[in-house]
Amino acid sequence: MSRIVLATDFSTSAHRAREWAVYLATALKAELDVLHVMEIYPGMDVEYPVNAAYLDYTRKEAATQLAQVVTHIGSRVTVAGAEVLMGMPSAHIIAYAEKQQAELVVMGTQGRTGLAHVFLGSTAERVVKGAPCPVCTVRDPGSSGGPSASVPVSVRRILLSLDWSACSQAVVDYATDLACTLKAAVTVLHVLEPVTYGLDFTLGHSEEREQSRQRAIERAQQVVHALGIRGVSADQDIRGGLPADSIVDAVRTRDCQMIVMGTHGRRGWSHLAYGSVAEAVLRRAQCPVLTVRCQKPGPGLEAEVVSPLVRPLPA
Repeated sequence: MSRIVLATDFSTSAHRAREWAVYLATALKAELDVLHVMEIYPGMDVEYPVNAAYLDYTRKEAATQLAQVVTHIGSRVTVAGAEVLMGMPSAHIIAYAEKQQAELVVMGTQGRTGLAHVFLGSTAERVVKGAPCPVCTVRDPGSSGGPSASVPVSVRRILLSLDWSACSQAVVDYATDLACTLKAAVTVLHVLEPVTYGLDFTLGHSEEREQSRQRAIERAQQVVHALGIRGVSADQDIRGGLPADSIVDAVRTRDCQMIVMGTHGRRGWSHLAYGSVAEAVLRRAQCPVLTVRCQKPGPGLEAEVVSPLVRPLPA
């Protein structure tokens, strides 16, 4: 990896994201590009004198803050560029990442207004869905009663969440390379479908569910073995329940400092699956969530989940 984009709005979560960007850039020996986007509200007439004066003042203030960020991190990493843009944040971040040929975007998940849900829905989620590279979203842990934001940034264990969809191999590859670089252990997590009941309120398809559990265990073992070939210490965790709940709980019980997951669900309904799982994880996880966006697989590929994961990962 040679290029990382840090998108900042100078909020508390952006400050935390800055530290993670520096940590990852240092470990991966990558250069950093720092970007701030001044949001223009829909319908705002930028030519109107009062608005023009306000935007000019805001741009100068943002440039000053951006310079302070660059100065703060410049002694630790190589800052390749810094820029202030104006418009829709998500669109500019995506375009900037494409222009710089970035291999990772790091950003916070809360805006300076503190309206976490609104900001996440309007910016971070759009970047995750549209960025040309993986995105690491960082939440300020102190914003929801979590550990202090002053806790040192480091990764000892990665939670690798897999749904066995066709994009799982890309997620495994990325997590493996990252674990090797950071010298981190990995927990391979799969969450089984929630239990369903028949019309007579009896537990249905118990035999089929047990078969699914055994297949999940076998696949997780294959991934653990492949990680071991690369020298990564790994274990597995097969759980039931709602996926987002189980992922967030696994972070706590397994003492993980980062989640790596794909953004496509097993059924290929990327938007629905993202909205029901990854979106919920982004909003609730106390640790950074690194999402790997996969290209839409061709017909029938979603069922092919074992063979790509069996092959040894490249050294």
